[in-house]
Amino acid sequence: MDAPPADRPAFHDGRHAHQGCVADALARAEDVCRQRGARLTPLRRRVLELVWDSHRAVKAYDLLAALGETAGAAKPPTVYRTLEFLMEHGLVHRIDSLNAFVGCPQPGEGHSAQFLICGDCGEVSEMNAASIDRAVADRAADSGFALSRAIIELHGKCSQCATPPQSG
Repeated sequence: MDAPPADRPAFHDGRHAHQGCVADALARAEDVCRQRGARLTPLRRRVLELVWDSHRAVKAYDLLAALGETAGAAKPPTVYRTLEFLMEHGLVHRIDSLNAFVGCPQPGEGHSAQFLICGDCGEVSEMNAASIDRAVADRAADSGFALSRAIIELHGKCSQCATPPQSG
């Protein structure tokens, strides 16, 4: 599945081909790492795969538990170092309010992201609206604030959770 247009969030409906989504994310990660001369080791690839396993934010300790099932004795520092590598290369984002991580659908492209976080099902969708980035940067500059990064997290309900069930 292609990445959604940058200004449209990617909440998924029943037509979403999730395995293709994960495969595409891993292929893009390989490309980004190759271009930057970085190694996507088997552990880094597996952690990225686990992050992309759903469109929900995943906590480091959930990753640790999943790795323990398949990779033996992964330790917390190893998982955190792996997540730091993936963030450094733009392959995952940290959702601060959830203390969790999501895959980036546009790795390798410098961007500030806005996240739509469904409070009911937990799905997280990234949107990249340049107009929001400009507005935040302009207001910060007007205040004399030197902005180093901006992460906007919007909490609410996705379209599926917001739609009342059909009675039948």
